[in-house]
Amino acid sequence: MERPILYIAITNHGFGHASRMASVAATIQKLCPEVLLIMVTTAPRWLLECYIEGDFIHRPRAFDLGVIQADSLTMDKAATLDKLREIKQKQNSLVASEVNFIRQNRVHLILADIPFLASVIAKAANIPCWSMSNFGWDLIYRDWGGEFLAIADWISECYSKCDRLYRLPFHEPMSAFSNIIDVGLTGGSPRYAADDLRSIWGITAPVEKTILLTFGGLGVQQLPYNNLRLFPDWQFIVFDQSAPDLPNVVKITDRKYRPVDFMPICARVLSKPGYGTFSEAIKLEVPIATVTREGFAEAAFLVEGLSNYHPHQILSPTEFFQGTWDFLHQPLLQPKLSQPIAKDGNEAIANAVMQYFSMS
Repeated sequence: MERPILYIAITNHGFGHASRMASVAATIQKLCPEVLLIMVTTAPRWLLECYIEGDFIHRPRAFDLGVIQADSLTMDKAATLDKLREIKQKQNSLVASEVNFIRQNRVHLILADIPFLASVIAKAANIPCWSMSNFGWDLIYRDWGGEFLAIADWISECYSKCDRLYRLPFHEPMSAFSNIIDVGLTGGSPRYAADDLRSIWGITAPVEKTILLTFGGLGVQQLPYNNLRLFPDWQFIVFDQSAPDLPNVVKITDRKYRPVDFMPICARVLSKPGYGTFSEAIKLEVPIATVTREGFAEAAFLVEGLSNYHPHQILSPTEFFQGTWDFLHQPLLQPKLSQPIAKDGNEAIANAVMQYFSMS
């Protein structure tokens, strides 16, 4: 049997799609060490290496852009529209160059999260495309209305060519896809022992006074760090390199560490609505406090999922940006539903890929 070759196409937006896909890719590689992973993303190689321990090929290519943002909460719609129109104009040449690459490298299957051109590329290369996500970009752009409606229609049309969708929890309907399989939560697992993390990073506060602040690869401008002075005997773990050097701030400067590595030693995770952060914290049973986000339609589905399945706090931007963070002293809200959520997404998708390779 020839070596199985998997082309993994990742949305060019922040770090969330890259890290959740990399955690699935790592599971595939563990189950099938002979698989060749081709990670097609503009996310940096070091980020992928935080999840994937074995070898892979990194092909830096962008087939979409998500949303152009100044930071994790501020969007530039006009620049986003211009760039999407440019991609539409260049669609044929983008597709042709990837089809060429796929044929030369004898790729057997595309797994996508969730660039819409992946299914068009797969059709042209005559191989299947499977996608995984909890939302499609057509949802985000359709919600913006106006000139984005034609873009959303084009994207839905591309998604309709996809052979199979693994729909992750906290999802919108994703009705552009015709063949939908629901799976559990995906995400990475901690790689380091709690005591090692505490000694390496000087974390001395008890768990109930240790908070992880994580706002994705883009960070947040004007994060109200001054509030942290009100909690002198707490410790706040941050990945934001521009955070001020306060005595109770632990700034993680080594790229081999990820937010998920620190979750087990924290009382709660404070973040924007993001599937990856929510998923990893829920898998590890760490409560989440999140800031609501306007103008990004996926956020409502994430916040609803969080309130259904997990101890949480939902904060308004005013509470978060202008308040004194007394929510840290408040009790958590309990989940609305009593049944637990499935947590086997990595394995479900990896097993399906393995089965496909064993039959082809």
